[in-house]
Amino acid sequence: MKKLVLFIGVLSMPFLNAQDITDALRYSNQDILGTARYRGMSGAFGALGGDLSAIQINPAGSAVFLNSSGSITLSSGNIDNDTHYRNSMTSASSNTFNFNQLGAVFVYDNNDQSSPLNKLSFSIAYDQTADNRDEFSSFGRSNTSIDNFFLSEAQGIQLDLLTVRNNETVSQLYSILGEDEGYGTQQAFLGHESFLIEANDLDDLDNTSYFSNIAPGFFDQEYFYESTGLNGKFTVNGGAQINERFYVGVNLSSHFINYDRVTKFIELNNNTDSFIVDVEFDNRLSTVGSGFSAQIGGIAKVSKMLRLGLSFESPTWYYIEEETTQRLRTIDNTGADYDVNPNVINIFPEYQLRTPGKATGSIAVLFGKLGLISLDYSYKDYTSTEFDSDFGENFYEINRAIENNLQGASTIRIGGELRNGNWSFRGGYSYEESPYKEEFILGEKTGFSIGIGHNFGQFKFDIAYDYSEQERNQQFYPNSGFSNAVSVDSYRDNLTFTLGLNF
Repeated sequence: MKKLVLFIGVLSMPFLNAQDITDALRYSNQDILGTARYRGMSGAFGALGGDLSAIQINPAGSAVFLNSSGSITLSSGNIDNDTHYRNSMTSASSNTFNFNQLGAVFVYDNNDQSSPLNKLSFSIAYDQTADNRDEFSSFGRSNTSIDNFFLSEAQGIQLDLLTVRNNETVSQLYSILGEDEGYGTQQAFLGHESFLIEANDLDDLDNTSYFSNIAPGFFDQEYFYESTGLNGKFTVNGGAQINERFYVGVNLSSHFINYDRVTKFIELNNNTDSFIVDVEFDNRLSTVGSGFSAQIGGIAKVSKMLRLGLSFESPTWYYIEEETTQRLRTIDNTGADYDVNPNVINIFPEYQLRTPGKATGSIAVLFGKLGLISLDYSYKDYTSTEFDSDFGENFYEINRAIENNLQGASTIRIGGELRNGNWSFRGGYSYEESPYKEEFILGEKTGFSIGIGHNFGQFKFDIAYDYSEQERNQQFYPNSGFSNAVSVDSYRDNLTFTLGLNF
């Protein structure tokens, strides 16, 4: 059995703590991708209900339905990234096709005139909460080398740990270091084995100081990034209408995460006295997770024209597992090639992530059969995000960094709908504040939407187009000695189609 494990390269890493703030935010930002009607109004549905995706904003929305119905939603999206690095700009585009939403709500009228309970509702739904598809590349000339990444990890580590023994392979030692020493020692080993860094005293196995085989100067660098996957949730909802004016509801949701990322870094130099002139560093990450959250909400009919909504969503408690693979290849000034490819899958111990809760207040003005205007305001305190572990992992540093760098953030969504017979015309605008205190890391997100729908009676068909843009500053290797980063301007647009059925 041990031979099989080594062959497939599976590794347990109990001392690894490689998570960072970007991981926390990636799984904390849940954006209901939802139905075309919901997206056509930029998600401003907290005081309205009557839409299966609106139930994810305010659970009381299920009791607003007049009859049982269901819907299914598909969307096609495009992502354009303009990347700026060291006075160079590149552009990349990628397309996605998603199954956004599927659900049904069942409405039961109470014919007992003496009861304050007018209606009960029950719904079950799937909603996609994030599209993890992203892709960009960058290139430029820097005066800082990736050797800083490996040097910072290696300093203080005994040369003895980084030396391959007789009858021992690179894969075996890389695996052992992960099991016994952790991520940093593995990086030091990759750098040393590829001759990118060297011990100050090769004859002393107790040596703990290292120097770079890359000389100072200028470095032509390229960075490739691609991620895929999606996050979503399954929700069971119960709602009720009380005394014709009040709606209440509860959601219980099961969440899942599916995220895969591939990065490749290339560096070339012709600096005088450089022994290593070419570096290629490949990393793959695969993440799966599951979580749970709850939500309560209410809607009040203040008058025929005015509705108010209020909802609270608990934190989501995730259990997350991750796997990584790595490869480092260097070429020296004589053309010799040093390819360090351990062929080992690093399996992280499961860790826990608590994302922030959310409060949403909503107001809607209805103009009878002519249409409506709706506004939602939401608030999340991102400083409450927290990593934890049942395996003795110490997340003190990353949790402290979250408290020091993140903040509470507001989201505003405004939507409107104009009706003409069986036709509906929609539009909306959204604004999301940055969760970072320093907005240059991740800027505010703005967007708009338009949509159209037709009610055929038993069937309804809706189409929506939405667009958003956001800037971010992304480090190649966060929390490392190599701090180079790329600036990315992201533009996303989606075309969404929903088929609804009354039954």
